[in-house]
Amino acid sequence: MAEDYYYGQDQDKNENQSLNIQDFLYLCAAKWYWFLISFIVMLGLACLYILCSQPVYTRQASILIKDEDNNSSISSQFGQFSSMGIGKSNTNLYNEMITLKSPTYMEEVVRELHLDMQYAVKGTFHDNILYGRTLPVNVLLPDAGEEQSVDFTLELPSSGVVKLSNFVVNGVEKQVQPVTMRFGTITKTPVGNVIVNPTSYYVGKYNSPIEVSHRSVKAVAGALDHGLKVELNDDNSSVVDLTLNDENPFRAEDVLNRLYVVYNQKWVEDINQQAISTSQFIDQELRAIEAELSNVDEDISSYKSKNMVPDVAANAALNLNKADQTSQQLLEFENQLYMAKYIRKQMSEGAYKILPANTGIDNTVLSQQIGSYNEKVLQRNNLVANSSASNPLVVDLDQSLQAMKVSIMTSINTVIATLTDKINGLQGSESEAREQIATNPTQAKYLLSVERQQKVKEELYTFLLQKREENQLSKAFTAYNTKMLNPPSGKNTPTKPVKSTIFLIAVFIALLIPTLVLLIINNLDTAVRTRKDLKALTIPFIGELPLSYKRHTGLLSFLNKRNDVRRIVVKEQSRNEINEAFRVVRTNLEFISGKAGRTKTIMFTSANAGSGKTFITMNLATSFAIKGKRVLIVDLDMRKASLSTFVDSPKVGISDYLNERVDNIDAILVKEKTHVNLDIIPVGTIPPNPTELLFSERLPGLLNKMHDKYDYIFIDCPPVEIVADASIVNKFCDMTVFVIRSGLLDRGALPDIEKYYVEKRYGNMVVIFNGTTPQVSGYGYHKYGYSYGYGYGNKH
Repeated sequence: MAEDYYYGQDQDKNENQSLNIQDFLYLCAAKWYWFLISFIVMLGLACLYILCSQPVYTRQASILIKDEDNNSSISSQFGQFSSMGIGKSNTNLYNEMITLKSPTYMEEVVRELHLDMQYAVKGTFHDNILYGRTLPVNVLLPDAGEEQSVDFTLELPSSGVVKLSNFVVNGVEKQVQPVTMRFGTITKTPVGNVIVNPTSYYVGKYNSPIEVSHRSVKAVAGALDHGLKVELNDDNSSVVDLTLNDENPFRAEDVLNRLYVVYNQKWVEDINQQAISTSQFIDQELRAIEAELSNVDEDISSYKSKNMVPDVAANAALNLNKADQTSQQLLEFENQLYMAKYIRKQMSEGAYKILPANTGIDNTVLSQQIGSYNEKVLQRNNLVANSSASNPLVVDLDQSLQAMKVSIMTSINTVIATLTDKINGLQGSESEAREQIATNPTQAKYLLSVERQQKVKEELYTFLLQKREENQLSKAFTAYNTKMLNPPSGKNTPTKPVKSTIFLIAVFIALLIPTLVLLIINNLDTAVRTRKDLKALTIPFIGELPLSYKRHTGLLSFLNKRNDVRRIVVKEQSRNEINEAFRVVRTNLEFISGKAGRTKTIMFTSANAGSGKTFITMNLATSFAIKGKRVLIVDLDMRKASLSTFVDSPKVGISDYLNERVDNIDAILVKEKTHVNLDIIPVGTIPPNPTELLFSERLPGLLNKMHDKYDYIFIDCPPVEIVADASIVNKFCDMTVFVIRSGLLDRGALPDIEKYYVEKRYGNMVVIFNGTTPQVSGYGYHKYGYSYGYGYGNKH
């Protein structure tokens, strides 16, 4: 039985340790102040982050990248050069989008707008960027290289006066005195020569120090490129949206406008460079073709005059036509000859087979003979199929077919001889025509080759002349490849930081942190917290007692627990929660303990110290006393004597009686002042050997004498796992009340308690669950020690 229990107990233990969602929600509700504090902190951090974050503005422009087929640029003009490998620069929309994000283009923008010089004023939470209409001065650093990093502070204390200080070059601070200068003058400083010029927005004085920085062109261009997005407005259009995020809205607008200009300038430069290269190529080719055309014309004229060559083309065409006709006739006769030989072969095989009727042989007599022969063959084969080869009619038909075969073979031989003669004659005619074509092959071939060269060079020469004129026009005017549809624009409010997103993240984190903490605490907490943790126990359960004081931590928790031992919370006529709970326990205990009229000896114990067994013993006894029951409490926890404190810890008690220092029972019996039905036998002198005293024969005698005077005898014993006292006293008791306190007992000890019950180590064992918190079903997360703190030989 015990083995069966342990298996099920392990299963229930794992189940109890798993997180119940509903209980966890109750736990979160109980810890609402955690979430409130988390919300306040995270929202405060979110506000601080928003205040400290540099505002970012967004500007967007839309440009149309023109279709090159409709563009008047040189690329469209020279599309016909593609087959020659010239002018292959068709605009690919995605290539142009990549080009717009080219670091080279952005570096050019940075140089033209002097964005490598940056100005800012220190603010309370973040720097305020100065640019355009907010910038009072411009600083020039003639000696600073593009890759050099320079920082210094600029002040304008009075009109025309400039003060420079805090010089830093490439991260190294220069320890020098501030430098004072005037507008427009070249002044030598630790960072090289410096020139400061006022802008049109300078009004004579500027109160705030300006932080001036010079950064490398590549670094600034890279930062701007990182904030630039180039996207297609629509998949079916060639409109491109340029979106730039920057800390200053005016700078973002200027960058987009300048990027548009730089892109078009580069486009025009590339196109003009192509036009120059094309012009040089055309001029070079024209000169070469002129020389070649002159040589070809002279060569044709000289050759015809020298060789007296007529029009060889017409003569060759006539002979070619004659040769083609002869070849066609020759092919037709050869086909007829083939069919005639095939029929002759079929006839010579001897079997009566159907001969091909449509042979293509131009001989009417032969065709008629074949037709008649096929009819006779069909007739004969039908007769043979219906009778036999010896049928007279079949024999007559065989004789007739033999005669027809002879006639057909004669005709076939005649046709073959005729066709053979015709083929031989046509082959001779064909050879004669071919010989006539090849009479002057060298002259014809030479003239055709030269004239072909002449024609090709004439067409190419005319084409190049035309393109040279077009190229001259293209160089005179080249249209931009793009058109600005929507100039840079955007909201005047920052787009970053996104407040709604930040607050949403803050709310999420505010919920997440306490939730995770509670989850971790819940998973790490192995203490018994709720009645659900006890559901695997088969021990009778007689009640649940709520916590009788507000739970605290630290010193307050310690003081409350000590005061809790000496408190009698059960009051007559009281209807509060703790009193009702004790009444329920009292009723259940009466029901389980059996018939009335017999004194019940009940032992109270627990698994560890601080479970509240003394508190329960005293208050439950009070509850029985209020009902009119005579109750005796015996404090057998002779190491701590906690229950004796209710009667001010008299010097004489049960230990003295068991030690035979006192013989009169009345001398150790103390009347409880608040209830006449309740008496207490305190510990008295704290003995050095409490376990040995419990083996005294006087203890069962004492209890037997008390049976006649009391309805119930409650015995307060030490915890079972710390000393053997409870096991010794158990044999004198009718029932054992095992106290389990919420938040104190480890769930791993529950199998041991169940084992006590299963093995009947303690008689009529029942369980009380103490110290629960009703608002969250007993959840709490204060840890308790398991040391009982007994000492031998101590005086109370």
